[in-house]
Amino acid sequence: MERRTIAPRPGWQQTVEEQGLVYPLTRYPDNSLRPYWDESAYYVFSLEEVEALEEVVEELHRMCLAAAEHIVTEDRFADLGITDPRLAHAVAESWHRRAELPSVYGRFDLRYDGTGPAKLLEYNADTPTSLVEAASPQWFWMEERFPGADQWNSLHERLVDAWKKQAALLPPGSPLYFAHSSADEAGEDLMTVAYLKETAEQAGLDTDWISMEEIGWDRLSRRFVDNRLRFIRSCFKLYPWEWLTTDRFADHVLDTLDNGGGTGTTLWIEPAWKMLLSNKALLAILWELYPGHPNLLAAHLDGPRDLATTTGYVTKPLLGREGAGVTVHEPGAAPVVRAEERCCYQELAPLPSFDGNRVVLGAWVVEDESAGLGIRESAGLVTDEYARFLPHVIL
Repeated sequence: MERRTIAPRPGWQQTVEEQGLVYPLTRYPDNSLRPYWDESAYYVFSLEEVEALEEVVEELHRMCLAAAEHIVTEDRFADLGITDPRLAHAVAESWHRRAELPSVYGRFDLRYDGTGPAKLLEYNADTPTSLVEAASPQWFWMEERFPGADQWNSLHERLVDAWKKQAALLPPGSPLYFAHSSADEAGEDLMTVAYLKETAEQAGLDTDWISMEEIGWDRLSRRFVDNRLRFIRSCFKLYPWEWLTTDRFADHVLDTLDNGGGTGTTLWIEPAWKMLLSNKALLAILWELYPGHPNLLAAHLDGPRDLATTTGYVTKPLLGREGAGVTVHEPGAAPVVRAEERCCYQELAPLPSFDGNRVVLGAWVVEDESAGLGIRESAGLVTDEYARFLPHVIL
């Protein structure tokens, strides 16, 4: 793994926008615009390195599924903050019937510096973004800048194949809706949903658009409907399950949840069992089940324990996005346990620095297989909304 600098292509902003990346720039607090898509540098990997990382990702995915089984079997929903018995039952039922429910993708965030083993930072298994830039613009960048090279990137083909394989699980006679929140001002969620919709259409599926805010509830038929009062039988939503099951329509969601072939119900993608993997409590449960595993960091739910005096630790809210609420505690600092919210306390493993840039690898899984890589850089130890995306190449 190596970081190399390179001159950006003339007109790069227009190029990546035409390839689907609608927000190539990020607005900073000082109101300045700086590149989100950053092709002034790129990362180089060897083929052997990528093959080893692919094996790590697929092993981590298998371990996460085993942890999900453990949570359901041992009734550990409370450790994830799922205290509503009705919701716990719905998630457990979804897990038991997962073979009947479409599930498409997820993203592992890994700490890796090219030398030691990759370490799992978290698993974004419900609503992961940065998909478009990983699948499309960086592939075209490689073809233009390094013709004949390769890339850890089979995302597009695997997504199309996944929709083809899972088409039989979708309710017949109605389109698969693709939904995002209209509150997404940056356009990231819209862009992600638009790309996934395109892959579904290439797989031959009938699709339609809707925003989460436009989804209605028909009191007479007791069904979710679109803005033309058509029954929504299936919907891919880039909208976290923890919101879907706590907003004012939560009871209706649970009343009509399709966990496999129900009449008059709505099938949501990703399915409800993804709540087991998109929760930071998973990190602590993995450490319980696989203590000392080379690709895991020590993690606990009741506090930092000995991490406060040995490695230091990172406090992560069980639910969060783009580093929100994450705090870093260096070794030797007095341990702090948050009483106001449930958190995971994970061993501090500072992101590696390449030319002063803190790097995290986003390794994609489609269905159960490794499918690609996206790289983000940040100025600090927490990868937040000001991170930059850099392309990579296998040489």
